[in-house]
Amino acid sequence: MKILVVQESNWIERNPHQQHHLMERLSLRNHEIRVIDYDINWRDTRNQGLISKRIVFKNVHKIHDQASVQVIRPGFIKIPVLNYLSWAWTNWKEINHQVKEFKPDVIIGFGLINTHIAAGIAKKHNIPFVYYLIDVLFNLIPEKSLQLIGKQINKGVMKNSDTIITINKKLSEAAVSLGACSDRTMVIDAGIDQEKFNPQIDGSLIREKYGVKDDELLLFFMGWIYQFAGVKEVAEELGKGQYEKIKLMVVGDGDAYPDLEKIKSKYDLGEKLILTGKKPYDQIPELIAAADICILPAHPDEIIMQDIVPIKVYEYMAMAKPVITTNLPGIRVEFGEDNGIIYTEKSDNILDVANQINPREIGQKALNLVRNNDWNKITDKFEDVLKLSSK
Repeated sequence: MKILVVQESNWIERNPHQQHHLMERLSLRNHEIRVIDYDINWRDTRNQGLISKRIVFKNVHKIHDQASVQVIRPGFIKIPVLNYLSWAWTNWKEINHQVKEFKPDVIIGFGLINTHIAAGIAKKHNIPFVYYLIDVLFNLIPEKSLQLIGKQINKGVMKNSDTIITINKKLSEAAVSLGACSDRTMVIDAGIDQEKFNPQIDGSLIREKYGVKDDELLLFFMGWIYQFAGVKEVAEELGKGQYEKIKLMVVGDGDAYPDLEKIKSKYDLGEKLILTGKKPYDQIPELIAAADICILPAHPDEIIMQDIVPIKVYEYMAMAKPVITTNLPGIRVEFGEDNGIIYTEKSDNILDVANQINPREIGQKALNLVRNNDWNKITDKFEDVLKLSSK
């Protein structure tokens, strides 16, 4: 099959998400993949000019060396609001161009603006359109005043989609509330590369490298560090409280990273707060292996976190790590109780909870729950959906 994917994030710079795993595996199965993406961090490059020109990246892979994905990045004007308008125009041109030149058998949308455009073009040319929802996307729009418009766009995409796939049960509920037909909506869970993420990996060298002793409890967070991620609150509590045997490792960067550096300095945390910065994907399993407990301390009232289940939670669980999380609805609906997930109401409670649990016992429950979430099985299911859609 020829598969055209549209999304509104940077395919190349962001850590692997559901779409990367699926598309690279489909590429290995001899499907031809083209992705239209967006440089979401364009504000960091405004000093390089106000016009972002069209770029084509060939033979892109982030996970599998033999995979090959072509990424097309349409140009746009790097000025707030105008970036959306100009990018909508260049995406309309690009998607039409790809339909004419590439002749996709199916189009898959992971975004809002270009997904709305792609859904309309697909309908016009009788090309099957699949909407894959991994987030409530309009809540992620930085400009709050534009989120209502984004919600209406989201509803329009639902109506023009032949099939709607979500990554968890709570997102399926959200999709139906936005107008998705329940008969055309399905859940395909996140997958796990069980060769890379498995409980047999030895993290002792990582613990030694960062000065974590055998009798110390290492808590672990990875990913983009949003202001609402709750990591700052955990670090503050680590600095204020009496937690002699607890250390916190944060792998990643993001908006709140400078604040974490300030907290580390303010409380003189030294090796107790380990800030590694962003690490290559192939190093992540060993870093997780070094941990005793993984955390997801996001603010429970943050609207962005209400319906999602980050893929990293599955990776933590596949390595037999218990996960302490704030009381996030999407997580609770997906995993329920007594399945390797421990819930708490506030981010700064996480350290106290960590002191009270048996990591090995709870980690084993986590592993048992996700044993069947192998990426090959998930890709089989996804491929079957695409084949049915394209008939």
